[in-house]
Amino acid sequence: MAIVRSQCGQCGVGCGIRAITDTDRRVNIEGDRLHPANGGLLCDRGQALGDAAMTLEGRLLQPLVDGRPAGWDRTIAQVARRLTAILTRHGPGSIALHVGGGLLTEDYYVANKLIKGFFGSAHIHTPWRERTSAAQRAAFGEDVMPAAYEDIDRAAMILLVGDGITAHPVLLTRVQAAREAGVRLVLLTDKNIAIEADLHLKVEPGSAARLLAGALLHGHDTGQHDADFLTRSVAVPAGFWNGLRPGHDIWSVARATGLTPAAIRAFYDEWITTDRVVTLFAGDDTPELAAAVINLHLASGRIGQPGATPFAMAGAANGMGARESGCVADSLAAHSDFAPDARASIARFWGARLLAEGPGLEGEALLRAMRDGRVKALWSIGADPAAEAWLREARGLVPLAIRSTDMLAEQGDGWSILLPSAAWVEKDGTLTGMDRLISRQRRFFPLPGEARPDWWMLTKVAQAMGWSDAFHYERPADIYREHARLTAYGNDGARLLNLRRHAPISNPAYDELTPWRWGEVPFDEGRFPTPDGRARFA
Repeated sequence: MAIVRSQCGQCGVGCGIRAITDTDRRVNIEGDRLHPANGGLLCDRGQALGDAAMTLEGRLLQPLVDGRPAGWDRTIAQVARRLTAILTRHGPGSIALHVGGGLLTEDYYVANKLIKGFFGSAHIHTPWRERTSAAQRAAFGEDVMPAAYEDIDRAAMILLVGDGITAHPVLLTRVQAAREAGVRLVLLTDKNIAIEADLHLKVEPGSAARLLAGALLHGHDTGQHDADFLTRSVAVPAGFWNGLRPGHDIWSVARATGLTPAAIRAFYDEWITTDRVVTLFAGDDTPELAAAVINLHLASGRIGQPGATPFAMAGAANGMGARESGCVADSLAAHSDFAPDARASIARFWGARLLAEGPGLEGEALLRAMRDGRVKALWSIGADPAAEAWLREARGLVPLAIRSTDMLAEQGDGWSILLPSAAWVEKDGTLTGMDRLISRQRRFFPLPGEARPDWWMLTKVAQAMGWSDAFHYERPADIYREHARLTAYGNDGARLLNLRRHAPISNPAYDELTPWRWGEVPFDEGRFPTPDGRARFA
């Protein structure tokens, strides 16, 4: 019997677990009482990890090349040869990547480095990615989620927008415990949900953003915003308030939401007079809602303080790790964009042979590029239910379709090459929860058959393509160290993402890594990672 402290990996909360393993892949799962994300709590999905781990039935346990079993040496050679031929003939931008939201940060880092630094492409399809990331980057200057779970306990009021929290039972339990301890809970939804609250504002579908934008205007018109914070820390565009005025007065908001003007005014007055407010909302909600929440917190100065913050709930298990490593279409790496100085810096650090010049395509735009023949190869990695229809079409549009998966059922689905991946209980590395908490995922069981980690496959292909000097990883700790060094490289404080403290971490220290949160309290001095140090309204 062995006890392994690891991660649940079923959603973005990042709950810690204790896996008590036995022979024959039997395991008992319980919440880790020492993990700050859940303190021992665990929902049904986390507890079900043990059932999924017991069987290898339906697993892909060896590579398949053109439908036929092959050893790893031949498979890696085939992948490298075919990708090299496409890259040589069609140039940068001819290869695309799809990544699921449940990979480890080490997998994302190697995938991103390979496609952007050596294939010269930023085409990365990530349908699970929250829209909030763009709003945060526009408002704060960097894709930083400013909240921590402890803010829920420190708040005076929690504004819960939508029903997204029902997908995160452990987080909901924490909210309910805060309410029982005296925190006021206000629900803002367009449906009835089984959550006890002090106030439930039920609005017409799609009107929550209008209500919150109206609160922004109301606070301005009544002089209740934090004028000092606005002047010092927020760059308000010329004409912003007049542009916001149409449709956001209380009477217009009442017509749009179905609430009475009296109820709206009472909510506005309560929100603006409560110093410590946490606004919880789904990160994959509309861009308008994300902007309204962020702008309201900026205007009132309710950010960068304990118990006062916007809090976008992430759905993907390690979507934050993907964003930190840059494994998305519109970011280069380590929260850097494609500006010339950032490209030059990352090209030097990576020893890049062919660095992507700008943001890539995803979604329907990427499918169009495949139909037009501009993209000739797709490598899909990891489970992603949201992408099933997209993948079905995509794999039929490109001459070379590679799939890294743990599921044998994908055999015969039109993939050129299938690569056997590790299942979650066999993965080893790190992931970041929705509040910037980095934790260690430790495997419960050894890799079965010829299954391998995703970072290993990517590394071996890169080496076979002639880039061994840049891809020399032998273990996840090698990748984590490099990722940490990149976040600190040339970072004179302009970016909050800085894992410098772990750049020299030893292998034993990595193995024993305990959860830690980067960024301390973001924006606590009212300064933002923008050229003038001020935020912008999203």
